[in-house]
Amino acid sequence: MHTPPPPAVVLLSGGLDSTTVLAMAKAQGYTPYALSFRYGQRHAHELQAAEAVARALGAAKHVVAQIDLREFGGSALTADIAVPKGRSVDDMGHGIPVTYVPARNTVFLSFALAWAETLGASDIFIGVNALDYSGYPDCRPEYIAAFETLANLATKAGVEGTQKLKIHSPLMALNKAQIIQEGLRLGVDYALTSSCYDPGPDGKPCGGCDSCLLRAKGFAEAGHADPLWVRFGMA
Repeated sequence: MHTPPPPAVVLLSGGLDSTTVLAMAKAQGYTPYALSFRYGQRHAHELQAAEAVARALGAAKHVVAQIDLREFGGSALTADIAVPKGRSVDDMGHGIPVTYVPARNTVFLSFALAWAETLGASDIFIGVNALDYSGYPDCRPEYIAAFETLANLATKAGVEGTQKLKIHSPLMALNKAQIIQEGLRLGVDYALTSSCYDPGPDGKPCGGCDSCLLRAKGFAEAGHADPLWVRFGMA
């Protein structure tokens, strides 16, 4: 008797990392349910990318949840604060940048947890990374482990023992070049993605924010041209 692939909720921003994770979840035999957020981010173009990625990679369903973190502000992505440009990789390795959105991954994972319970899914995938990243505290392995513990205490399914939730963070120990190489191996079209914190109206990357610089570094180290930057005549 054929057993259908198990469902998994995949947090999908439309960026390079989350797109790679969606491809990985599908390759591992899960039926991916993609979850994105319109949270008042200045780089909302990423949601167009997320839609294209979900379609291209065959997500069973793509939900865009509506929340507005502009009510709280506190970040260059949700308030009238300039996005830093031109920082060195060394600079990115010190302190927490103003592009950090307070408690964002906790909010996102809580939504993913709710959807996973209604789907009967025991697996959530998130594209956090502790190597080539901008210093966000909610991208660390100890944070993911703590949330997984919380998740199994916080739901009806967890209390009744019908669901043992696992938070998958398959990119945690990979650098950007390794992430890109894995995505290319899985056939990811990175021209569909959007990583920039301050893109133009047409989605053109600014080329100078932390996310753009880390992405450029990753493609250079992977030995591949970034197809998104090629499309915009930037590479």
